[in-house]
Amino acid sequence: MKRLSLLLAAAAMLAPGGAMAALAVGAKAPDFTTRGALAGKPFTLTLSHQLKRGPVVLYFFPKAFTPGCSAEAREFAENIDKFKAAGATVIGMSADPVDDLVSFSTKECAGKFPVASAGPGIISGYDVALKMRPGMTDRTSYVIAPSGRIAFVHSEMNYAEHVKSTLAAVEAMTGK
Repeated sequence: MKRLSLLLAAAAMLAPGGAMAALAVGAKAPDFTTRGALAGKPFTLTLSHQLKRGPVVLYFFPKAFTPGCSAEAREFAENIDKFKAAGATVIGMSADPVDDLVSFSTKECAGKFPVASAGPGIISGYDVALKMRPGMTDRTSYVIAPSGRIAFVHSEMNYAEHVKSTLAAVEAMTGK
């Protein structure tokens, strides 16, 4: 427990200054159940079930098949073995309908990690509504500890540092 407290404090210092997400390091991540896709196959995803396996990187992206979102998904896919080696599960989330995410999960995520649909309750609970584009999410990445607590937050519309920063946070948390 002491190690987790130290990690949470360190992660808070490392979080980008521009983070706009309401969920602070140490906050309880809202549990949810939603529909998603993995490798082109729809399925039901529940956060608490995923957390039983270890930390979860829950990354929100604005819209499937847009240049930045596709590039971010490809970068997560290219690094998925590193996340797995550190014991983490990666889940992409957007307000897109599941039908769009089925295709996105194969074409951009290379079938390596699930993407799921964030409805209004999830968007509100994680405070990721894109203010300038209603019905879309902003680009915020959360690392959630198995306890269900937020361990790291990176909120920035430029996708460039999301993979690197979340991987570093997971590796620091797990020591792997």
